[in-house]
Amino acid sequence: MGAGELGFSTRAIHGGKIPDANKSVVAPMYQTATFRYDTVEEGARLGAETGPGYFYTRWGNPTTDLFEQKMALLEGGEAALATSSGMAAIATAVMSLLRAGDHVVAPKAVYQATFGLFDSVLPGYGVEATFLDDPDVGAYERALRPNTRLLYIETPNNPLLGVIDIAGVVALARARGARTIADNTFATPYNQTPLALGVDLVCHSATKYLGGHHDVTAGVIVGSRDLIRGCVKTMRIFGGVLDPFAAFLLVRGLMTLGLRVERHNASALALARHLADHPKVARVHYPGLPGHPRHAVAARQMTRGFGGMLSLEVRGDVAAGARCVEALRVAKLAVSLGGVSTLVTHPASTTSVNMPREVRLAAGIADGLIRVSVGVEDLADLIADVDQALDRV
Repeated sequence: MGAGELGFSTRAIHGGKIPDANKSVVAPMYQTATFRYDTVEEGARLGAETGPGYFYTRWGNPTTDLFEQKMALLEGGEAALATSSGMAAIATAVMSLLRAGDHVVAPKAVYQATFGLFDSVLPGYGVEATFLDDPDVGAYERALRPNTRLLYIETPNNPLLGVIDIAGVVALARARGARTIADNTFATPYNQTPLALGVDLVCHSATKYLGGHHDVTAGVIVGSRDLIRGCVKTMRIFGGVLDPFAAFLLVRGLMTLGLRVERHNASALALARHLADHPKVARVHYPGLPGHPRHAVAARQMTRGFGGMLSLEVRGDVAAGARCVEALRVAKLAVSLGGVSTLVTHPASTTSVNMPREVRLAAGIADGLIRVSVGVEDLADLIADVDQALDRV
């Protein structure tokens, strides 16, 4: 059987191949910054990448190479590039596709650092961005300019779990000669494969679900060989290389990705349904609920489940939301997401505390909004924990 015919978890466990003279069941970790060569001719060949072998870890490393091979298999891409963080992946991908004078269209509700890249950094390099309040396909189309070169997609998005029609945006981009990049962090390749829908490059914060255990910081880009080759050149100059030990942790994490995401999907859906009927909850944002405004789109493009992320709006003011998260006993009050532990944030009192209230509310971040990254704990314990916390509101 070819790799493409194997199931998701089989590919995650057995996919990829790197040098291993001792036939280790667990792939060895090459914790080295550089590699020796026997002749100057060999060194010249390795430096010019005209044959197999490794030269310098910023150029490539077997452990990192294995993670990249697995990610290409799982996302359905020709190649992948690992980076030192999710933002290193996004910035590398974006900077590889854009030049001075170009224009980008992106949702306003994206990861904060991604927004900062488009809003604060790229204008200094002569690239303009238009931000969409409601990123449906029509909004993308209305924002197009003759110099639009990139349509950026994040779906589901942060923190309101909005959903974008990937295929619709891709069709629009192709008709106008623009590229597309999709942040697939929330969905994971288990639930959603944007490359299969025509996206040019997929990015992940591998810190989240791909690693899955809250112990690694990393990113990855997946796409065609030609586009990844361009990203490699950019990354080597910017220096956002992934450490081999982090790559080793990611290879380990991918082995259980399918199992973990199945549990995340099931528990998040059950918790969302429970909270939707709770008297102290005004609203639940989760693509798997029929009441989600783009549930049908999510059901079409998220083929195995709707992910482990949800947001709920507690009735009351900012203090009510803060009381709720501080009363949790199983879930942890912490930033980040996608790991085995349930993590919660209350943006109005933490990550968005410096944002003027009227601006925050206009962005959809209500006083009582709580973002939940549902872990793999027993569902009954999570429901009981949330219920007792809501009793304090």
